[in-house]
Amino acid sequence: MREAFVHTAVLHMIVGADERVPGAAITTALCGDLEHEPPCPVSAHHTASTRNGDTVRLRVLFAAEPADEARVRADIDAALVAGEWLGPDGVVTHWRLLDSSPAEIAGSDAERAERLRRDRKV
Repeated sequence: MREAFVHTAVLHMIVGADERVPGAAITTALCGDLEHEPPCPVSAHHTASTRNGDTVRLRVLFAAEPADEARVRADIDAALVAGEWLGPDGVVTHWRLLDSSPAEIAGSDAERAERLRRDRKV
């Protein structure tokens, strides 16, 4: 049975770069494509980003089989370490990964975590 997990990352991105793009890179890494029908093949997930100047913080809430947790985290990190993503609009967005680590599920994550765990579209 899938369980919910959280992975966080801190990126350096120039001001003006779209802070949602690393989340698109994560989706592509986990799902194979940005646009796909649910359920996600390996790990249902949701990525939130917040920006403060040139620092972007990502919080990836995902659900996976416990045996797949390390693989999902590695896929997330690989997408972020790449440091760039070519969007469907032809724009390449760049960033630098500063930090990445597991985190605890917050109370505010509970409802979304349950939907992800059940592998529903969120």
